[in-house]
Amino acid sequence: MKKKIQELTKQYLEEIIAIRRHIHNNPELSFEEHNTSAFIKTKLSEKGISFKDGFVKTGILGELKGKNPKKRTIALRADMDALPIKEATNLEFSSRNEGVMHACGHDAHTAALLGTAMVLNELKKEWEGTILLIFQPAEEVFPGGAKLMMEEGLFDEKEPEIIIGQHVLPHMKAGHVGFRSGMYMASGDEVYLKVRGKGGHAAIPHALTDNVLIASHIIIALQQVVSRIVPAQIPTVLSFGKVIANGATNIIPETVEIAGTLRTMNEEWRAKLKEKITEIAQYTARAMGAECVVDIKDGYPVVYNNEGITENAILYSEEYLGKEATEKMDTRMTAEDFGYFSQKYPCTFYRFGVAQENGETGTLHTPQFNLNEDSLEIAAGTMAYLAFKFMTK
Repeated sequence: MKKKIQELTKQYLEEIIAIRRHIHNNPELSFEEHNTSAFIKTKLSEKGISFKDGFVKTGILGELKGKNPKKRTIALRADMDALPIKEATNLEFSSRNEGVMHACGHDAHTAALLGTAMVLNELKKEWEGTILLIFQPAEEVFPGGAKLMMEEGLFDEKEPEIIIGQHVLPHMKAGHVGFRSGMYMASGDEVYLKVRGKGGHAAIPHALTDNVLIASHIIIALQQVVSRIVPAQIPTVLSFGKVIANGATNIIPETVEIAGTLRTMNEEWRAKLKEKITEIAQYTARAMGAECVVDIKDGYPVVYNNEGITENAILYSEEYLGKEATEKMDTRMTAEDFGYFSQKYPCTFYRFGVAQENGETGTLHTPQFNLNEDSLEIAAGTMAYLAFKFMTK
């Protein structure tokens, strides 16, 4: 079976690359993936793969049926939205949509999943059960397409026993994949603070509340959240990247706005930290004569890789690619809305390397990102082999 999957993947590779280039050439932002969705549905129809569409407008759920379709159900997921970035790669198939670019590899994810579907469709007499194909919109924008698709009944007819997802990794060698069991990617909440008090002339601070100084004290006080409140063994980040104090050299503003991000690897502590941030910010402001309005917007939950599923996936990857090409990953403090799937179903979310041999890959979310297309053969073939093994073991 390994040889069959490898041969079929090679057979379809040229088409997989063409699919990726078409999607890269025609990127669409989150919740606007109408042409991308239509293109995917055309490809599924050409291969005789059934699907349901209209989830969050552009989302698609494909379906592959092997022998005895009711025996087992698993799901494979790819995201398909692009980013608001002006491309600077000078590729022949660079973005035709000004200011929009596939700078996070979602074009590769979608093309690889279509390739996986082609391979497994050819082999459907070799496995039993049903394989669901999730083409998901809006991974890049809260509240995330994964959550919304499930809320719109994505799995109402069939619930998967497991869900498998993959993502590009620019610094990993093309041909390699990487896994991590347990907590893998952090939750990602947005923190908004608004310090409000009495503004006025900067030369008479005794007659007002120095809201800029108060905001500074709040930012410093909140560093205790990570350094003194969270247990040391739980990875946590609280960073503030935006402060707006719209005063002047001689004007202290009435309002100062602060914005940042909270990341952690533990859902229980995630909830506790939101309470602590609120308490510290409000009490600090109050002690200095002002008030602080706290608004913490829930982002994506932790991506949790089921240990049993992931350890099996590692073994299957070693069978398919070899041990030297199957790497163990570190945790990442970036967030992914695949976390919504992993909170509800046993999942594994892994990486595949896309580094260019000349070192000019760029990094995710930058105008220069340019993945190695040779990686698409590994991405499509590995996911097909994992799916086959999980369907037969």
